[in-house]
Amino acid sequence: MTTHIPTREEAFNLLKEFNGNVSLVRHALAVEGVMRYMARKRGEDEDKWGVIGLIHDLDYERYPEEHCAKTKEILTERGWPADYIRAVMAHGWGLVTDVAPEHEMEKVLYAIDELTGLVTAVALVRPSRSLLDMRVKSVSKKWKDKSFAAGADRGVIEEGARMLGIDLKDLFEDVIMGMREVAAEIGLAGTGEQV
Repeated sequence: MTTHIPTREEAFNLLKEFNGNVSLVRHALAVEGVMRYMARKRGEDEDKWGVIGLIHDLDYERYPEEHCAKTKEILTERGWPADYIRAVMAHGWGLVTDVAPEHEMEKVLYAIDELTGLVTAVALVRPSRSLLDMRVKSVSKKWKDKSFAAGADRGVIEEGARMLGIDLKDLFEDVIMGMREVAAEIGLAGTGEQV
């Protein structure tokens, strides 16, 4: 089978084929938004990074016990490029795969995946229910409360920041800025929004 460079539309359709859960789709859109933001900031291929962000949890709803492995199988069958597949595998490093993030794109995905969940949780407890007025200090305050968004693995986020050689607060800022770009699509543009 020949390798095919997937479009954003193809990736989104594939995501919807395997995921009906609104929260999972919104998470994928949040990660895509941050990946696009981070790619632009680094002068990298925004479409490629965005597509990988969009499909990184492709298998999670249907195959949670085979997370990442099933995505590898699905994408391989459909002729996706090996580096896209490797990036998906690397985001599960130390949790469900032994594929360590090596390339910048893989390190970014690894670092921001869990953090998008934490930032979403912070937005949802704000009076505005919005990312648009969120500041780094709001995330930093909730970060210290280990019982808040306890499912967001802070160790993974810290390791990701270390891999990227950036301060946690800078990573918080990048994630907030990237998620702001898709705030309406993920239901975090404010209390008046109906998404």
